[in-house]
Amino acid sequence: MERLKTAAEKLGISLDGGQTGQFETYMELLLEWNEKFNLTAITEKDEIISKHFLDSLTLLLSDRLPEGARLIDIGAGAGFPSVPVKIARPDLRVTMLDSLGKRVDFLNEVSARLGLENICAVHCRAEDGSRTELRESFDVATARAVANLSVLAEYALPFVKVGGYFVAMKGSAPEEEINAAKPAIRVMGGKIEEVREISFDGLGRSLIIVKKTARTPSKYPRKAGKPSKDPIK
Repeated sequence: MERLKTAAEKLGISLDGGQTGQFETYMELLLEWNEKFNLTAITEKDEIISKHFLDSLTLLLSDRLPEGARLIDIGAGAGFPSVPVKIARPDLRVTMLDSLGKRVDFLNEVSARLGLENICAVHCRAEDGSRTELRESFDVATARAVANLSVLAEYALPFVKVGGYFVAMKGSAPEEEINAAKPAIRVMGGKIEEVREISFDGLGRSLIIVKKTARTPSKYPRKAGKPSKDPIK
């Protein structure tokens, strides 16, 4: 965990001994549960630190998460980026959304074992979740390795309140994907404010920062499966 602490400091993120201990427990749980069902293809500890923990922490470099902000992670999977971000920023109020019950069970176990507060895992699809009380109630929505940006816009922006942000975590050189997604972002009430390129531990990440400038029309998102099969163009 010393390597994680040092690499995080290079990103301007300070982790104390308690936090690195939480990361260590998180890694142990990830590897333990991964033997029962597939949570991640990355099982080498150094790669988990780089490709999961540090990569997740780059979300904090978006500078769109004020003190006490309400964050939703869409398609949270094994908890990336939400759990590392919550460890580093305990003040955040975090909701982790996933469509697979076993992953939600894992996320609940992680939250309990790490002693995390103001964090919950919700078992549902994004298309359904944003038609509940969760709609337009978050300061920030994020997603990592879930779908292309056009689809993500329809998944994520209905959760964000006007004035909030959707921060999509993408790889390097996302220009083509951004151009294709502009119509969907506009329809959902968003506008791209910034694309921030970040290098860390020999890897690269793009944060596509979308501001919610208007309410999402009530007919969106479309029914489950429709956004991915027929993205807005």
